[in-house]
Parts: sequence; C-alpha cells; structure tokens
Amino acid sequence: MTIRVLLADDQALLRATFRILIDSVEDMTVVGEAADGREAVDLAAEYRPDVVVMDLRMPGVDGVAATAAICARPELSQVHVLVLTTFENDENVAKALRAGASGFLGKGVSPEVLLSGIRTVAAGEALLSPTATRTLIARFLATPDTDDFLALPDDVRTLTDREREVMALAALGKSNAAIAEHLVLSPMTVRSHIQRAMTKLHARDRAQLVVIAYQSGLVKPRSGPQV
Repeated sequence: MTIRVLLADDQALLRATFRILIDSVEDMTVVGEAADGREAVDLAAEYRPDVVVMDLRMPGVDGVAATAAICARPELSQVHVLVLTTFENDENVAKALRAGASGFLGKGVSPEVLLSGIRTVAAGEALLSPTATRTLIARFLATPDTDDFLALPDDVRTLTDREREVMALAALGKSNAAIAEHLVLSPMTVRSHIQRAMTKLHARDRAQLVVIAYQSGLVKPRSGPQV
C-alpha cells in the first residue's frame, strides 16, 4: 500500500526537499502541499492523506490549530498528523499531542528517521518512545486545563485492571514488545489490550491514549519505571 502524505510547512524550500525525499521511496507519495494551517485543513479534507507532516510554526492558522481542526473531524479519523518542530521542548508540541497528533520529530532528524516516522504513524502507532517525548508529556500534559480533558478518571475506571496496567506502561514509553516482556504476555495480547482501551476511551490512536493516561491521573510525572 502506498502511504499518501500531505506536507504542511510555510517554507517552500523545505516542502520541496521533503517532497523529493518522500517521492523517492516506493511506498510513499506526496499528494499535496500546504503553506499554512488553513490550507492544510482544506487539503486534508480534499485528499484524505494517510499522514500530514505538519510544521507547528506557520503564519495565520498555525500547526496546533490545524492539527486540532483535522483531528476533530470524524470524516478525517484515518488521517494521522506527524508534527515537525525545531524545538522539541516547545509547549506547542504538547498542545498538538493533546489535539490529536500521533507524535513528533525534530526537524534535524535524518531522512531515514523521517521516512520511518511517517511509516510508523501511518500504521496507527505513535512516536512516543524517546525520552524527550516522555519528558515533554510529563511536563505539559500531566496538569492540563480542566476543560481540555480527553477522558476523566471515571472513564479510565471502566477499563479492566490489565488494560489500565498496559496503558500505564505505554504511557511510560514502553513498546508493545517491552510491555509483553514485563508482564509475561505475548505482543499480540498487549496490542489487543491497547486497542480495547483505545476503543473504550474513544482515543484515535496510541498517542491520545498516552495523553489520557496523564490527564486522568493514571500515570503521574516521574512515577513508575523509566525506560
């Protein structure tokens, strides 16, 4: 299957560079380019890409607002947003994750890492394992605005004990394989628990599930095992 990518960045040179890179591999193609957030939302609705590679800092409608607009539309539920940023500790990254982005990469990553990130997000996974991401989530998402909750503690209590346990480990940055090893389960069983928790909590992907874990209080900053 060819992964259809929409590029959203106000720098034409960067968009051209990304297009050349993405179009150079057999399993991806660029379906459109947006110079600002408003155009990104319009083109996402028009082309229904698998992944939007979204710059955060754009004039007019920025990447955070564009991410929120895309992720709020039920008809775009299969569109995943991969945030690119110059500053990985930017609070706007946390806001984009709360809005529904599936993860983020720094603009200084290698071409191979960018392509791998697009494939990861397109597959419905999240770029949440690096220490920098876990630190960012703990810093900005553990104490969100009360009216910005994706799920409340009562919602999380509808999960089984095992689902909550798996969700908490995912929020600490552990991969399915690492969770399976820790709990002596198969990776397939872990994946099933993750999927059921996402369904019950109406999380569009693993990234939102991790956000919910922090917002609901299931996981606290600097608590639990570190990986």
